[in-house]
Amino acid sequence: MKLASLKRGGRDGRLAIVKGDLSRCVLVPGIAPTLQAALDDWAHIAPKLAERARALEADGAGALAFDPAECAAPLPRAYHWVDGSAYVNHVELVRKARGAEMPASFWTDPLVYQGGSDDLLGPRDDAPFADEAWGIDLEAEIAVITDDVPMGTSATDAAAHIRLVTLVNDWSLRNLIPNELAKGFGFYQSKPATAFAPVAVTPDELGEAWKDSKVHLPLLTRINGADFGRPDAGVDMTFSFAQLIAHVTRTRRLGAGAIVGSGTVSNYDRSRGASCLAEKRMLEQIEHGAPRTPFLKFGDRVSIEMLDARGRTIFGALDNQVVRK
Repeated sequence: MKLASLKRGGRDGRLAIVKGDLSRCVLVPGIAPTLQAALDDWAHIAPKLAERARALEADGAGALAFDPAECAAPLPRAYHWVDGSAYVNHVELVRKARGAEMPASFWTDPLVYQGGSDDLLGPRDDAPFADEAWGIDLEAEIAVITDDVPMGTSATDAAAHIRLVTLVNDWSLRNLIPNELAKGFGFYQSKPATAFAPVAVTPDELGEAWKDSKVHLPLLTRINGADFGRPDAGVDMTFSFAQLIAHVTRTRRLGAGAIVGSGTVSNYDRSRGASCLAEKRMLEQIEHGAPRTPFLKFGDRVSIEMLDARGRTIFGALDNQVVRK
């Protein structure tokens, strides 16, 4: 099942079921007005949504043309957005570039930060920034959306709480990060509004690519239409989504509609490219003594997408333009 939030109808959008090929959609106000409402009572509402999704696939009666430009983020504002750093080789590379050794605990204890969730960008929204000197960077990621998750949930039990999967661009302002981290209190100004794919899908839509709470498919990133990276999201993911959920619920629960991100998708096989400019710049720093690739400029476009084994888009593409605020 594929779900989207159309911008029409208020700040939280209107829930739509989307056909598998992303050609058509249907609003379902009689089942749930918004995605958050569906997640709040998922056990009761999901079967009704699934039944309507099957009808949409069968005949499409009453369906509308699906336009990603009309989509907000699947959850236009969420109660909780926490992003991990599940690809530890990415963290290792960051530290290596600046000559810092990585603590051994990073391989056993996930890194996470809690981001802003009250202002999430849709798949075709402009990404506004005030200054190019801030070091504008993309971060192509996978994210999952949960139902209610109790405090102290184990990794074994956490997988059952993953209701939806989607794609994320967790924009970063690299030149603001060092001063923020030096204060010892984490990210804030360096993490602007995050952008999301047009649709979120139930894990079963991924078929065999969904295994061990990981997505085993390449994540494709393009900058201004040129291929930038296609690392496999299932390779080198040190911590699965179930493990990330177990980590963040150690001391508190998650409410329905919580979004948990993977962090920047990264492979040790550098021939697959990268999912952020910082990683490419780090490799250049190591090889050449200085980075050569610039950060993003106003007018640049970033596209993020994932295709299934037959080459069909799964979530639709994020396609956001960097603009001056």
